[in-house]
Amino acid sequence: MTTYIAQFVARHRLIQIEQNSIFTWRQEGGEIDESLLVEKIKRESSLFFYQLVAGKNYEISWEDISITVWKTQPFLG
Repeated sequence: MTTYIAQFVARHRLIQIEQNSIFTWRQEGGEIDESLLVEKIKRESSLFFYQLVAGKNYEISWEDISITVWKTQPFLG
């Protein structure tokens, strides 16, 4: 298993705050499937970020979140 790191930005369709962050994950070596990575970032990071920003009275749908991955590389730290 290799640990990877990605730099990304998440944008919500209505909430005017961007999530500029990094994400680490482990996978078997080989090509990074960016579409799977985007879904993983939404599920494990951005959905919770926007739920925190919006508060309890606003339901966040993951379909309203778009992810742009800027850079990925193996994480040796």
